[in-house]
Amino acid sequence: MLTVNAIAAPSATEPLVRATIERRDLGPRDVLIEIRYAGICHSDIHTVRGEWGVQSYPLTVGHEIVGRVAEVGAEVSRHAVGDRVGVGCMVNSCRDCENCKAGHEQYCTNGNTGTYASVDRDGTITQGGYSTHIVVDEDFVLRVPETIPYEKAAPLLCAGITTYSPLVNWNAGPGRKVAVVGMGGLGHMAVKIAAAMGAEVTVLSQTLGKKDDGLAFGGGDYYATSDAATFEALKNTFDLIVNTVSAPIDMAAYLGLLRLDGTLVSVGAPPEPLTVPVFALFGNRRSFAGSGIGSIAETQEMLDFCAERGIAPEVEVIGADEVNDAYERVLRSDVRYRFVIDVDTLR
Repeated sequence: MLTVNAIAAPSATEPLVRATIERRDLGPRDVLIEIRYAGICHSDIHTVRGEWGVQSYPLTVGHEIVGRVAEVGAEVSRHAVGDRVGVGCMVNSCRDCENCKAGHEQYCTNGNTGTYASVDRDGTITQGGYSTHIVVDEDFVLRVPETIPYEKAAPLLCAGITTYSPLVNWNAGPGRKVAVVGMGGLGHMAVKIAAAMGAEVTVLSQTLGKKDDGLAFGGGDYYATSDAATFEALKNTFDLIVNTVSAPIDMAAYLGLLRLDGTLVSVGAPPEPLTVPVFALFGNRRSFAGSGIGSIAETQEMLDFCAERGIAPEVEVIGADEVNDAYERVLRSDVRYRFVIDVDTLR
């Protein structure tokens, strides 16, 4: 077993601390990655604070991981020592269910193995990317194009694919009107990607505080959702709404913004249930859906798409000892737009 430096949550209520964790011995199809940067996702905070269920502590989170291959198993063919690689939200799946065989391992009917807080194939709890190294099956390791800066690549492994997947699957593109709810880590990526796809993009944020950014990222319009007039002005407008916020919203009001056969897709995951009034769906034959990350193939497609079009997240790089403060700032929406940990500060 390899012992590596990490940042861990001792419990749901205590601050994160420096720690050490163990990585499994390299198997024949495994890749050992020396991590360079790890993004901070709101999901990390929900998880370590027990808001998405009881966890096993101490726990190291982080599923936006980029680095270089340090060693490979004897049967590895997809990656070589020195390659620029990334790991996202999952590190394995059953490979045998209907969804896995169809290339949708993120929806593995037996449950994919999450990068952290998940039961691994050896029965241990997976530990994430707030650490110096990680061992991952080669099939779940992504190639990171050279044109994407390391620190900016990290958030693409969650925020990027989480927004890219619904935009692709609900046909964002020329002639389509897309609204993005929220201008945070997920939202700013949704705006950039939807605009690059050729869609007509509108940002719906609580205030107009980030309007200049939203327009610079590719939004054509920007409205404050705290203003009731917004929902009257935009009735029956959008083909697709991507909701990125992790808090309850007025579903009737937002569904009312959809035109005929429009869909509201939630990628943000509030701990509280959302109330969906059925009559709001009847009007205009509207749909409400959810979308979770993307497959490995789709994630690679997203990375290549972003590299080709010069798309990257806006990041603030921090050291290992700044993570607890970063968590509080995320909760205050005080980041533009994603914190990324420089893992060299852990070595």
